[in-house]
Amino acid sequence: MKQIPYITIALLSGLLAVQLTSCKDDDAGTMRPPSESPYKELPAGLPDLGNIHTYKAPLYWSTYGYNKLSNKPGDQCLMTLDQFIEVFDWMHDNLLPYGYDLICTDGWGSYECEGESVYCTSRGAGPTKVAIKDLVEEAHKRGLRVGIYDSPLWINCDDQKLVPGTEYTVASLRFNPESDYHQHDPSKVYASYDWISPNRPGFKEWVDGFFKHYHDLGVEMIRMDFLNCYEDGWSRIDYSYCGAGLGRDAYALALAYAGEAAKKYGIFLSFVMPNLYRDAEVESMYGHMARITGDAWTGTWSIVSDNHRGQSWVNFPNCRNQFDGFTYWNHKMGGKGRLIPDGDPTMLHTYADQNEREFAVSLQLIAGGPVVIGDTPWTIGDNLKYFTNKEMLALNADQFCAHPLDDTVNSEGSNIWHGAMSNGDHIVAFFNREDKPQSFTLKLSDIGLQGRYKVRDLWRHTDEPETDVLGTTLPKHACKIVKLSKLTY
Repeated sequence: MKQIPYITIALLSGLLAVQLTSCKDDDAGTMRPPSESPYKELPAGLPDLGNIHTYKAPLYWSTYGYNKLSNKPGDQCLMTLDQFIEVFDWMHDNLLPYGYDLICTDGWGSYECEGESVYCTSRGAGPTKVAIKDLVEEAHKRGLRVGIYDSPLWINCDDQKLVPGTEYTVASLRFNPESDYHQHDPSKVYASYDWISPNRPGFKEWVDGFFKHYHDLGVEMIRMDFLNCYEDGWSRIDYSYCGAGLGRDAYALALAYAGEAAKKYGIFLSFVMPNLYRDAEVESMYGHMARITGDAWTGTWSIVSDNHRGQSWVNFPNCRNQFDGFTYWNHKMGGKGRLIPDGDPTMLHTYADQNEREFAVSLQLIAGGPVVIGDTPWTIGDNLKYFTNKEMLALNADQFCAHPLDDTVNSEGSNIWHGAMSNGDHIVAFFNREDKPQSFTLKLSDIGLQGRYKVRDLWRHTDEPETDVLGTTLPKHACKIVKLSKLTY
């Protein structure tokens, strides 16, 4: 995502007395300014898109790992077209046969709107400048689809250009603190995109034109970021203002128009950094996938399980590690007919050993999330095999989603997940988050299964004795995933 400066902003003491403000109880920065968003009913008249949750969780590669770990500023951390082509060839040969058929950009670098276009036509500058049409063309040559990190809520072009199909200038769409509702003094905002207001004439045409632009270029996924900054303007990550906060009504209308246009043009819509207030009410209505945890940052076991383990909050990020995030949102996301939970990219070369790598990939697949590869051909080493386990990837193809015995974050029962595949087979997953070995026992009758079942270990690719009780002892940071098939004799 776009890198933004860190500036600590002191809160006025008067804010502390406001009832709607959460209390800061640890270094995760739970305090935030007063916001009506978690408590406000949606405005009347929003479009009903019906059941848009027909997509399976995507398997794809993201530039995130390259951007984040390159340690280069600005456009310098972007990939050149030649580097993209090298990645596409690598994917075609090693990952496409396993279902990884999509690549997606991330947010670093500049956005260029060339010629008469009011929307982004290329990213970066100098050697890293890549035209989106060229990116799509090279990906399509190799059988790969393309996703783009961009938002119809941002302005990147000349203000005096016209919104497609209207006589309104782009400048007329800009958020205006003199006339638009906002929750915070804009002078206190440390970083803000050129947000647009959904209450402006021409807004709907602008959003429609955005998705048409990318559809015409051959793009099939859009990732909209910094939605918490748009809605209530508060970043709990660095405990400061990241936007003026246009409020719940504006947020709902903006996502509604985006969802409507995405459906019209057949584009998969991924929401990034959403607060997911009121049980992901708006996001479930208008998007296909939503982030359920903080950024992957530089990877490692901390992002999978340890970062602020056992804690959750009302606003983004609800949890700070993937395991807690998938557990926290399992009641609402994952599987057929539901919003897809997104845990951010996985960079296997940052994990300590085989156990952690199997755990990281298994978690995404068991919880119904995407597997997003953050490794590159230059960092993957011998770890490709963890992304290409056909027996595990069959869960993704089936739109499978398991459920923990207890969806309370960090509970003992949250370490055992189970669920049924469409063919009647059952999946049971044991996860050891601890730094020492742990033993697990599960009677199949406790998950509603009667009698003895055939057992298949999906990572070891071995059959185990038939049983009605599962038991295993796992080393630290390890998992075991088994498939249970009913005996037929």
